[in-house]
Amino acid sequence: MASDADPVRDLLARLRAPVSDLPTLLSLLCSALASLHLLPPQYAKYDAGLVALGALSTRRHVPSIQGAILESIAPTWESVLAEEGHASLLETFFCPDHPASEVPLLAYASILALPLTPFSVRLLARLARDECAPLDRLHAVVFATGSADAPEKKMLIWEDCIRNVVAVPAKVANAAGTRALAVPPALEQAAYSDALSRQCERLLATLARSPATPETEASLTLLLAKLVNVGLFPAFWAPVLPAVRRRLRGEGAAEYARLWAAVLRALPSAMAQQRVFAALLAALDADVVHAPLGPSVRERAAVRREAALVRGVFGPLGGAEMWENAGAVVLDRAWDAGVARVVVCWVAGAGANEDVDYEGGGATPLEVFLNRILEMWAAPEYIKHALLAQHHYLTTLLLLTVSYFPPGAPALSALSMSPAFIAGVGAYISALDPAVRRCGMLAAEVVAARTDKTLSFGDWEGEEHGRPWARALRDVLAARDVDADLDVLGCEAPDDAAEPSEPAEEPAPARAVLSTGAGYDSDDSLTGYASPPSSRAASPTPSELDEIERDPTLRVGAKRVARPVYLVQLGELVRGTQGGAPELEADRLEMALACGEALVRRKQGYGTELEENAVNLVYGFVGLQDNFDLPDFERKRQDILTALVACCPRIAAPSIIEEFFKNQYSTGQRYAMLNALAIAARELAALPIPASIASPQAGAAAFPSKQLPAALHREYLALGGQDAGPVQLLLDGISRAAIDRGRDATADKVPRLVRERQLRLRKPATIAEVRPGVVAVDNGGAPPPPPREPFTEVAAAHFVAPLINRFWLFLRNEQTREARTALQAPLYRYRGAGTGLVLNPVVLTHFLGTLAVLVHASQHAPQWLAVLAPDALELAVTLGTRPVGQSEDDNLGGEGQAGKQAAVLTAALELVLIILDGCLELDDGRSIGLDHTALLLGAGEWAQEVFANLEKGARVEGGGGAQEVRLKRAAAGVLLKVDELTSRWRRSMVDVR
Repeated sequence: MASDADPVRDLLARLRAPVSDLPTLLSLLCSALASLHLLPPQYAKYDAGLVALGALSTRRHVPSIQGAILESIAPTWESVLAEEGHASLLETFFCPDHPASEVPLLAYASILALPLTPFSVRLLARLARDECAPLDRLHAVVFATGSADAPEKKMLIWEDCIRNVVAVPAKVANAAGTRALAVPPALEQAAYSDALSRQCERLLATLARSPATPETEASLTLLLAKLVNVGLFPAFWAPVLPAVRRRLRGEGAAEYARLWAAVLRALPSAMAQQRVFAALLAALDADVVHAPLGPSVRERAAVRREAALVRGVFGPLGGAEMWENAGAVVLDRAWDAGVARVVVCWVAGAGANEDVDYEGGGATPLEVFLNRILEMWAAPEYIKHALLAQHHYLTTLLLLTVSYFPPGAPALSALSMSPAFIAGVGAYISALDPAVRRCGMLAAEVVAARTDKTLSFGDWEGEEHGRPWARALRDVLAARDVDADLDVLGCEAPDDAAEPSEPAEEPAPARAVLSTGAGYDSDDSLTGYASPPSSRAASPTPSELDEIERDPTLRVGAKRVARPVYLVQLGELVRGTQGGAPELEADRLEMALACGEALVRRKQGYGTELEENAVNLVYGFVGLQDNFDLPDFERKRQDILTALVACCPRIAAPSIIEEFFKNQYSTGQRYAMLNALAIAARELAALPIPASIASPQAGAAAFPSKQLPAALHREYLALGGQDAGPVQLLLDGISRAAIDRGRDATADKVPRLVRERQLRLRKPATIAEVRPGVVAVDNGGAPPPPPREPFTEVAAAHFVAPLINRFWLFLRNEQTREARTALQAPLYRYRGAGTGLVLNPVVLTHFLGTLAVLVHASQHAPQWLAVLAPDALELAVTLGTRPVGQSEDDNLGGEGQAGKQAAVLTAALELVLIILDGCLELDDGRSIGLDHTALLLGAGEWAQEVFANLEKGARVEGGGGAQEVRLKRAAAGVLLKVDELTSRWRRSMVDVR
């Protein structure tokens, strides 16, 4: 026994551990399926015989294997198996082709016990299909004849199965709400409920044809009781009735009807029986139930057909409990007149083989039913408070029941002499509403006529006060619906088509057919030129080229780079730590760039794999060079770095910040690092990202032949502002919003502007239709990311503070190096602001812009007012007023700001603007105004000097054009913010300069 247990234990352990390659995974999966006798024939070649046949027990080992697949294998290998054509292998562990397997029974418990993922949702959708794991197949597995389980254990297993199956749509809906999962149509509540109802009916029909066992009725009762408790029965009968009608007319109808009646009468609570009966009455043929009172032969036959259906499902009306439940449903609600006709016909015995005759003695069901109706109809409180529709319904029910007795029957004589009936007629006639009075008058006349007495109130002609209803009811009472001939209907039955096994898909919208006329067309460009056919072969289409590329017979012997499924493998591809053929280096980098972002985002929330490999991946992708001219290299690397920071901010962000201040990277690499920090911060803070950043336009021209030459293309992009990086686009929007808020606040102080604003007519908001699916963001079918920690929790310790502190340390070291070489010849002096270095104006501008985006995204962090805002403000003022390198110090003369690049000044002023705007938004500027007064006033004086020089016509290096406009706008915005802030707290400020 130990020899058999060791391979099994080893197999389960290897399935939960990381698998190195695809062949190993296939051998593990196929060996497990072969031991369970579930291996499909096409996978027999992968069976390595790791465990003996029958060594794995379904109930003991399959749940562990299913858990390993859901937690370890599917998140890592699902996409690889799908690309290789082995996607069905994982599904076999949950929904095998073997009909008598217990695997689907265990699959429900395994899937619902874990957080749902897109893979597990697809498994549930497959299990819900009729050909995979319907209720009749699950019932056959649980109550198999050869099973060694005790009856009590079988019922417990069946109860757990029902609970799991019924809970699927609610579980999926909850997961879709919290993790934005895409819900398949088969798992939506309506479609799933319809399919479950059809499976329940099919199970009952299957058991009706089988020999009766003690578990048959109990298991079905348990199933129906669960469906009633979860609220399925208001919609249960609509998809089921077509099959019920067909089976009640076919072979074995007696056993089928007997089982229905036995199961429904065995429901544990009266409330459950009432819900089932009320749902059945509501689901009857609409042409009968909701039609007006009609005496035609076809209408009477249709009423009898529906009554026979009720009798076939519930059986004849008998027993005290059945009387109470049926009376509660029929008498306590105001149904349509068609339901009243069906109910009376059912009580009278429609569907019975013998003719209905009530001339004999004894209390018949119809007499009992008549007495129950009379109790409510003649009640004074009911007559006083009921609505007209209720009066019409109950009067119709009373008179229909009376019409089923032969004239002069003892029951009718007793009714006519009943004190309750006489008092009820008197109460009706004394009512104030004429329509209510006619209910009592009509009842008195009909009962008198049926008992050979003469009574006529007259005044039945006209179209108001209930007269049309009274005349229509008299026509119906002329004959009994139970005597109608069903042959009049022929073979027709409502909804008699075969029930569908799958929810029907919506038909594709028809495409408009464009008809071309044969007349003259003046457009010469539509007329083709006569030319001889070309002798050259047609060029291959892109799909044909892709097919040729994938053809294995044309690439015999060519090595293929395996797709990474673990982050360690991704790091090996990008860093080349495991060596490999040099000629495959380009393929390795292309594979890493192609699948890097998806792999990183897929690993978020699955263990500690991402945290363990984040630093290695940051080093690899930050230092990556485009030596092979790979397509979309910059975009793919940017997306991967952004995904690393967004999915692992506590580790990836500090690593990128540390690498940024090393002097070994180019300007493009530094841009990629800063962009990753800014975009990931917006993503973590749930702030909108412009579409031009999420879907870059580079290389996405729909018609490349229409694109201008490269120089003109760049020029027009620059004019339109589309060549700016993502940080600059974000910064423009943030600073513009801050300036607008300051402008509105300042305008409130000018009386003339206030009057103009009050007199201005604003365009009223319009109501626009929002179509389904327009607002939802289409993620291309990709699995949505798991919930992340808020940016406010990581902003201070892992983004803003490390970036500021590392910059001060870097600036001190750079200035120290410059000071050491200041006395040497200019050729040998160290320059910290060289090309590609951090203090270069190009990189420094991007650094300040990134810091501004981070400060704005972290505005609601607890440390923002006390720590982040003052530190960032000090950095911005310092970089805007002090030289950061020897080159700027040399250029500074009597012109003040002449040595500063216009882009650096603009970025620093925009950073100050965003900080002051945030302080005003959070606490009206109290913290920055009272605790850091000198810093605030210094920022105001600096902005005043810059704005004054620009107004005098002073030129700034790198300024002019749009840059000068941005600089002047930023300086003016800072002045407005400082003025607004100081005007609020001037009396409390203490200038400590």
